[in-house]
Amino acid sequence: MFSPASSISVRVGFQMLRVNPMRTILSTLGVIMGVATLVAVLSLGDGMERYARRQIERTTSLHAVAVEGRSGRTVDGVFVPDSIVPRIDERDAAALAGLPGARRVVLQVSGPAFVTLDGDTATRAAQVFGTLASVRERQGLALRHGRFFDDADVEARRGVAVLNTRLAATLAGRSAATTLLGRTVRLQGVPFEIVGIAEQEGMPLPMAYVPFGAARRAMAPSDRPRIPQLFVLADRVEDILPLQQAVERWVAAERPEWAGRVAVRSDEARARDVGNGIVVFKLFMGALTGISLLVGGIGIMNVLLASVAERTREIGIRKATGARRRDILVQFLSESVAITGAGGVLGFALGLGGALAVTATMRSITQAPVYAAFSWSTLLVAAASALVVGLVFGTYPALRAARLSPVEAMARE
Repeated sequence: MFSPASSISVRVGFQMLRVNPMRTILSTLGVIMGVATLVAVLSLGDGMERYARRQIERTTSLHAVAVEGRSGRTVDGVFVPDSIVPRIDERDAAALAGLPGARRVVLQVSGPAFVTLDGDTATRAAQVFGTLASVRERQGLALRHGRFFDDADVEARRGVAVLNTRLAATLAGRSAATTLLGRTVRLQGVPFEIVGIAEQEGMPLPMAYVPFGAARRAMAPSDRPRIPQLFVLADRVEDILPLQQAVERWVAAERPEWAGRVAVRSDEARARDVGNGIVVFKLFMGALTGISLLVGGIGIMNVLLASVAERTREIGIRKATGARRRDILVQFLSESVAITGAGGVLGFALGLGGALAVTATMRSITQAPVYAAFSWSTLLVAAASALVVGLVFGTYPALRAARLSPVEAMARE
């Protein structure tokens, strides 16, 4: 609790800000620019980091731990098939989905197939993927029309299919791709209802996605068994190593028969490099904002030092009438905190508006889905930074004013 004298000091400090409005505005301007830069950089940095992580997830396998079965081994350049092939199914996917750090599990098996559309005699070919509904995160599929099959479709092994835009355009011919929805397509002679059309960036091949349990009957026969692939997706690339270790422990404990027949792998080295790059990016952004705040803080200190020099007689009179050193200290610190508080509020609004404008410009020029990322942590960092700057850079002028003796201060003009 403040004493009555300290409360008077705070009130006097705020009143002195109104006595010299131009000086107050100029000193506040430095804080406004510093906090605005901090908020803009944090919002832009968080938004660009989210965009980069989405691109990494869509275009690379850095966030995935792969569990791959082997149908044999190559010795002396000769492939020798194994008599026992590991069986990977939905139960394994469900078990691995419960591991710490696992965001989602994708199970898929693939193979080619002849494709014919009911009512059309032309025969096409496509790569068929039997998978779970979570394949959208693994393959980066963007649904364009209809729907994607869900967990109920997968569990019931329904004969439904989602075509990519390349296969849909081939089958539709001169008609619109949406005319395919609800029609029957035959994959290797087996009928499947077309329920959706999706687009996958950077994939020129015609492809069809069907529920995992219905996939084998939709693929052409093969001499070698088609072993499913299982991908455990991590929340962040930084979590790949502990997730891989958890998967390896699960395989050793729950599937000892897979020893030597299943490989658990990830691109750990590249994932570590990406994680380090993100940390360096954040540190670089933090250094830039720190410089801006430092400049604003020095401006506050200079203004308060000038204020002490101009008001030494006033300080002497206040001390002679009973004000203590602590009261003078509180008075000047309250001025500093008031300046940084007002600058922090205006700087936050200005920085957020600037970040939104910059990302809108980036989207219009590059068509990249980059958005400013606002969070409560950004607000807390901005408020805390403004408070710290006010206290740190206001302390020296306040101490200098508090240490003046009443006689010395009153003797100055």
